[in-house]
Amino acid sequence: MPPWSPRDPHQFDFTVQGIDNVPDLHGSPERADLVVFAAGNQFMVMSDLMRAFRAAHPEVRRIFYETLPPGIEARQIARGSIEFGNLVIDVRPDVFMSGVRRMKAERTANVVTSYRAYATNVLAIEVARGNPRGIGSLADLGRDDVRVSMPNPAWEGVAMQIEASYVKAGGTALDDKIMKTKVAAGTTILTHIHHRETALNILSGKADAGPVWLSEALYQKRIGNPIDDVAIPAAQNATAIYVDAVVREAPHPVAARAFVDFVSGPQAAAIYRSYGFTVPPGEMHT
Repeated sequence: MPPWSPRDPHQFDFTVQGIDNVPDLHGSPERADLVVFAAGNQFMVMSDLMRAFRAAHPEVRRIFYETLPPGIEARQIARGSIEFGNLVIDVRPDVFMSGVRRMKAERTANVVTSYRAYATNVLAIEVARGNPRGIGSLADLGRDDVRVSMPNPAWEGVAMQIEASYVKAGGTALDDKIMKTKVAAGTTILTHIHHRETALNILSGKADAGPVWLSEALYQKRIGNPIDDVAIPAAQNATAIYVDAVVREAPHPVAARAFVDFVSGPQAAAIYRSYGFTVPPGEMHT
């Protein structure tokens, strides 16, 4: 099992790493009291967050949540289901958690009516422990000898923020070098699903570095993986604003409202801070 997904000893475990392993679906959607679609870059937070929420709201017993990229979750909301091999998951979320750009699109699509910000994050460059390639800046990711792992712009919103940082660091020439020339040469690897793959690409020797949210690099170190991070200057960096919303016609509106209120509260803020997110004082309404 992934380290962020504690195993339920009461269930029959049919996990086979690399074959039958679904790390981003948590719990059972059948007869759930609450369904949450959370931005995938919060995967490390969710177990602690859900444990604390259940303790505060014992009436919400059965929770199903996903930690896929918001772009994929948005497609799932629009189509009503998602397919994994031969398995079809047909469930409507009560709560959607994403970056502010994606949430604005969902409000335009009438999926949500309003949303609230609860945390922020900044970018960093993830590298192998000791930084063997001597990477000191985003510009170094344009070097021919540096293999880059990069979130796929097709469904990961962070890719647009990273590309904006490339432009700040080296103009469109740097962005084109990393995202066009090196993609064509195979020295920039685009993730298949989740930018959590960047750590796996580095650990397996497929990549030397990759831009990620700082919380991701900190988490890899937290669980003991040989990963380091290189800071990106504020002038070249990007800030993610995480927001949540109750989905229109949520199947469980009372539980949904209780959850989004909890996420904006002090206990959730402490959990997010413990994983490297920033939680500004006071509520951030959008």
